[in-house]
Amino acid sequence: MIELRTPAQIEQMRPAGRFVADVITALAAKADVGVNLLELDELAHQMIRDRGAESCYIDYHPSFGASPFGKVLCTSVNDAVLHGLPHDYVLEDGDLLSVDFAASVDGWVSDSALSVVVGNARQEDLDLIEVTGRALEAGIAQARPGNRLGDISAAIGDVARGVGLGVNLQFGGHGVGRTMHGDPHVPNDGRPGRGLKLKPGLVIAIEPWFLHTTDEIYTDKDGWTLRSKDGSRGAHMEHTVAITADGPLVLTERAA
Repeated sequence: MIELRTPAQIEQMRPAGRFVADVITALAAKADVGVNLLELDELAHQMIRDRGAESCYIDYHPSFGASPFGKVLCTSVNDAVLHGLPHDYVLEDGDLLSVDFAASVDGWVSDSALSVVVGNARQEDLDLIEVTGRALEAGIAQARPGNRLGDISAAIGDVARGVGLGVNLQFGGHGVGRTMHGDPHVPNDGRPGRGLKLKPGLVIAIEPWFLHTTDEIYTDKDGWTLRSKDGSRGAHMEHTVAITADGPLVLTERAA
């Protein structure tokens, strides 16, 4: 069911957005050569405890997950692009890391993701991150009353296809509110002018993710981590966005 939030409720969602943005910022600053993925998960867990927030991940067990997730953060490295289960892995020079984090504050959820390179970066990884961020911004720009859901999806897909990237439609954006995943599904490609008409009060996570040379993925033996079928690297960006009468409001905007 698609739910629309009142302006007052969107205001109530701001603290969750700020908190998630702060955690993502702290994780990006912490990520470096020699840091263990479990250290990043513990940092996020400590920030949740300090804030009195609630994890959206630790007990999460959808149909596509092998078991309850058990961690508070997704850490996807190199050929892993989504749902990376934190494990005993020490980041190496040049690793491409995507962190995805969602939490509930005072009963409202926000969700965000960011990709970074630790140590010395390959130019092709920086380019992929830049394109993914540009696709996110293009999707956000279309999140306006009167537009259609397909306008958001098409804007994301246009950026990807413009540089020759494939687009996987299995996983994409989603509604956000009292829970992490709700209606509507927001694909990362589509046709402009099609789909749900966007109205003030709709809150969605917009999240493009792309792989260098494929759009096919498989599930790792851990039952969660999604990896590229050809071993190519991936990038993932996400913001929680409220559609208002004045246009898109990015609730998880990080401080400059």
